[in-house]
Amino acid sequence: MKLKILSGIGVAAALTMAIASVFGAAEAAPKIERYNPLRVSMTALNDGMVEITITNTSRKTARIPKWELPSAAIESNLFHISYNGQPVRYAGAMIKRGTPTSADFTILRPRQSHRAVVNLGSAYDLSKVGDYLVTFTSSLQYASMSDGAMLRQTNGMPMVAQGVPVRLWLDHTGAKAAAGRITALAKPSNPSAVVGGVSYVGCSSTQINGAGNAVVSARNYSENAKGYLAAGTVGPRYTSWFGAYTSSRYGTARSHFVAIDSAMDQNAGQIKINCGCNQSYYAYVYPTRPYEIFVCRAFWSAPNTGTDSKAGTLIHEMSHFNVVAGTDDWAYGQTAARNLASSDPAKAVDNADNHEYFAENTPSQN
Repeated sequence: MKLKILSGIGVAAALTMAIASVFGAAEAAPKIERYNPLRVSMTALNDGMVEITITNTSRKTARIPKWELPSAAIESNLFHISYNGQPVRYAGAMIKRGTPTSADFTILRPRQSHRAVVNLGSAYDLSKVGDYLVTFTSSLQYASMSDGAMLRQTNGMPMVAQGVPVRLWLDHTGAKAAAGRITALAKPSNPSAVVGGVSYVGCSSTQINGAGNAVVSARNYSENAKGYLAAGTVGPRYTSWFGAYTSSRYGTARSHFVAIDSAMDQNAGQIKINCGCNQSYYAYVYPTRPYEIFVCRAFWSAPNTGTDSKAGTLIHEMSHFNVVAGTDDWAYGQTAARNLASSDPAKAVDNADNHEYFAENTPSQN
């Protein structure tokens, strides 16, 4: 065996480079805000309405993605609602988002408040008469302060803006109105074309071709992911996206991909690609409306395969349907998904992006 021996100068140079690397990494690490500066207050109103106020209590300006704040148009699952102790499912849009741009942020100056009146019945099933327990809870990914400090916990995960639970009473009139809204959300669109066993709504021939290729690639992804889990493999690919092994979580991931693969393999028009979205994000679905996927601007500029690809986006969105895996959006992006897997594997197994990145497997892992 030959040993490579470094000279004293070589050792010194190596140590200098290592030290510089360590200090460089430390300097690159983001500043972390010590305390959550956002105070949440919520009041129950009539007919499934709540009024929410988010106040920046610090002396610094806060910068928060708009979808992490309450608004009249519900575009994120920001509420935990229960009825007689049982969770109420979210039926609103489940959106795959990219990295936010400056236009995606709300600025809250010191002591400034953001206020919204939200009709919960427009996105949650409040169709039963009675008492509901409502909690506002929003994961503050990408949120930061004017000094550059990120709103993160000590484990690297985003801080959470959360209020005190409030009770909300719905009478017969309010419950009936809420039932009508939920029924409308679940109503499918009429396809304008069926090509290659996939239905399309409002798509051009170019879009049909691009989406059709993505469906084929997504089927390959789901088949590969299902096979990996069926074999009982627990390699870096699994632990990167779903965290430390337990038989329960592994079984959940396996059953999810059996369901995703089965849904993706449908070829009699059940899968529906809707090209009517002109928003900046990748895509969205309504979890109670299988198997219609609304594809948006970022979808068309994405590669067919690879990280955050067209095919991966279809896996992400397919996982959201209640009849498939019923996943949520706890975190967006590869870095956040990896952090979620290491810090909270239970949420990783319930996060759509973790399913997408496991399926895309880019860069490839065993």
